[in-house]
Amino acid sequence: MATGMDIDQIVKDLMAAEKMPLDRLTQKKMWTEWQQESYREFNLSLSNLRTSTSSLRFSSAFNAYSATSSNAASLGVSTTASAMTGTYTAEVVSIASAAKVNSSAGIENSPGVKAQSGDQIGTAGTITVTGSGGATATVDVTATMTFSDVAKAIQDSTTASVPALRASFDNTTSRFFIASKGMGVDQNFSMSFSDAALADKIVNNGGTTTAMTTNGQDGSVNFDGIPITGLKSNQTTVNGLTLNLNQVGTSTITVNSDTAKPLESIKSFVENYNKTIADIEAKLIEKRYPDFQPLTDDQKKAMTENEIELWEEKSRSGLLRNDPTLQTALQELRRNLTGAVDDLGLLGNISTLSEIGITTGSYTNGGKLFIDDAKLQKALADKPDEVMNLFTKKTGDLGIAERVYQGLNDAVKSLSTRAGNPGSFIDNSTLSKSIKRMESDISNWQDKLSRIEGRYWKQFTAMEKAMNQMNSQSMWMQQNMFGGM
Repeated sequence: MATGMDIDQIVKDLMAAEKMPLDRLTQKKMWTEWQQESYREFNLSLSNLRTSTSSLRFSSAFNAYSATSSNAASLGVSTTASAMTGTYTAEVVSIASAAKVNSSAGIENSPGVKAQSGDQIGTAGTITVTGSGGATATVDVTATMTFSDVAKAIQDSTTASVPALRASFDNTTSRFFIASKGMGVDQNFSMSFSDAALADKIVNNGGTTTAMTTNGQDGSVNFDGIPITGLKSNQTTVNGLTLNLNQVGTSTITVNSDTAKPLESIKSFVENYNKTIADIEAKLIEKRYPDFQPLTDDQKKAMTENEIELWEEKSRSGLLRNDPTLQTALQELRRNLTGAVDDLGLLGNISTLSEIGITTGSYTNGGKLFIDDAKLQKALADKPDEVMNLFTKKTGDLGIAERVYQGLNDAVKSLSTRAGNPGSFIDNSTLSKSIKRMESDISNWQDKLSRIEGRYWKQFTAMEKAMNQMNSQSMWMQQNMFGGM
């Protein structure tokens, strides 16, 4: 170079100074991204705790009993939270059934040739379906309709009637199968045909009748001598027991206390809760190191991997120190758990977690929950209904699980508003918008720096050209003015 100057290094040094605002902006963007990532981790953590809490909002989680039937083939049994220990006798008197009409024999198109669903029925007429309550539906049949078409017409014509019917034509047996969708005597219906030929193509009873009446049946069971009749399904609940009627017969039901399931559900929730609040508290008090800003790419090039790792460990520290969103979520969690369900206390029932052996311990424990297993098991065994209401109450003063669940919903929503949800296709969160603005500013800065660098090179190039011209003129003058001397 004419000047003898290291222009490359000079430009690099000048650009390093010009680039300082861009580096600060890039570091700020990286810090914000780390913060967003940390928020989303807690969003997921609180969402998982919400899932754990959800099951405790329903009575099924507090079913502290198990039941067995001595004749399971006749009667199946399961318990609800209101079951009571003891032995009971149950006699299944009848099984609820649908009203049915089936073809008496396989239908043939001609002797020895079985009908198939796609074959034309070959006769015309009208089918009238009349329900036990007097509702009537009419089905018009044409000779060109297939057996499958006729079945569909019967089903479609009764969709809004009582009873509504299901109808199909079976290729294996060449028969119509027609039945009410519901069960019980009120599902009975009759079918009449405009002529014997049509009846023979539907019910195939040898043309002996043009009308048929069905016989649906109600279910009934005697529970400890108490008759339960008029059942429209084969399941009913009595005295906290769900009975499944399978066939006529007598059974002995034995109900025993079984606290294992609700105990495990509560302990699982407490374990998840303790882990979640411990993680939140650790982040809220984590030390911040302002001197350890995120590293730029150029800075990383001058460092070893171990140095980078140690630096970034301190850079990431304190991302959520004293964060108000997490502090609010933590305070609400503790308040919802430790507060009494006042409505229950007024009735003299269990109204706080401490009454069933769940306490928060001392202040130094950071609000973690501790379980007295023996006390909790006793409460579940002796007062399962009260424990259930403590968690599940949904009116007035809400139960603990219900209000914790709602509080977690609010916390998850707040975190999503702040940092977004990684599973969402649309992210309008506060931090995402901030990151996008910084990305735009970074892009503008990069364009600006490119122009500045181009200007520097242009200026130094002009300087070199000027120096070259001066050197050339100097040499010419020396040669011409002093060359002859």
